[in-house]
Amino acid sequence: MFLDEEDTKESDITAGIVLFSSKEQDIISQLINELIKQDPDKVDTLQKRLDNLEKLARAIARFPSLLERSTLTSSVRTPQSLIESLIANQYDGDSTLHLPSKASLGRGYLVAKIHTFSSLAKLAKTAKMPSSIVKDFEDATSSILFTIMAEDVYLNLIKDTTLDMDLRRELATSLIILWEHSADQNVSDIAPVLQSVWQARRTLAPAFGTMVGTSELLLMSIKMDEKWIQFIKQKLGEADVSQAMEEFLFGLSYEQVQKLRTTLREKKIPSIGRDQVSDFLGQHIKTDITLDYRDFYLLYTIRRDNARARKRLNLEGPKKTLEDHFISFVMELNKQKQHNDTLREFPQQQP
Repeated sequence: MFLDEEDTKESDITAGIVLFSSKEQDIISQLINELIKQDPDKVDTLQKRLDNLEKLARAIARFPSLLERSTLTSSVRTPQSLIESLIANQYDGDSTLHLPSKASLGRGYLVAKIHTFSSLAKLAKTAKMPSSIVKDFEDATSSILFTIMAEDVYLNLIKDTTLDMDLRRELATSLIILWEHSADQNVSDIAPVLQSVWQARRTLAPAFGTMVGTSELLLMSIKMDEKWIQFIKQKLGEADVSQAMEEFLFGLSYEQVQKLRTTLREKKIPSIGRDQVSDFLGQHIKTDITLDYRDFYLLYTIRRDNARARKRLNLEGPKKTLEDHFISFVMELNKQKQHNDTLREFPQQQP
């Protein structure tokens, strides 16, 4: 639901934080009902946490809407001026202080929400609720994670001058909506695919030696979403995409991949296991892959920061993450589909 002033009718709400989706509300209610029967003492603690999350959402929702005209200072901010400002900002470095307060506050809210849902998933397991309910909580946690990641990806892609200007404006619009509601309209298309790719990657055994991930990639693509298969077919031939995919598959940076390839070739070693990677690179490499959302985000941020550094310093290797490439691709597909749907609904008149 959307939250605004407490006395605002739902039909009148035009902006505010999305506290819980109907699905999230449903599984929370089921968990509370089960805890009432099994462990009533935990219900009060859980309810206080949910209440605090709601209070935080309400406080953020009271900040000026990013979707409306604002004139707090001598300058006037409109959604369009904010979009153009985001596109024009080509400076490197952390842009936190250049972003609206609602952006930083909303991110804090999402962090609080993801920790809450992670705890709820654990509670559901402890209460021995049906595996489908536990999975619903885990999926909700993943969805929040990808919403947090979507902000990073949008900020990266908005600065990409190689992209079509209309797409960059669309990305900026999606970002503003994310900041306004702490929810993203594109996550439903993206999250399940990237989550499946992450789970598939966890079960793979990359061929450390040749460093060829073809077999792993084929395994990942089996039974995947149609958009992912299209992405593989159309984009994997691009150097930046294939290098970003390699980083994702192997859990190593482009530079580490190159060093490991050279070292193994010089020592004439055909292949090694995950647990040997750190020894051969001479530095600790996190090779234990878990389904913990914190691990997913941690490894993503490493790839993100490395890509930004390469772009800034004009170094070899991928300048975007796999997530950057995939989300951009999905938005291009959606844009093309909307265009085609419009043409079908309003065909141009023949002269």
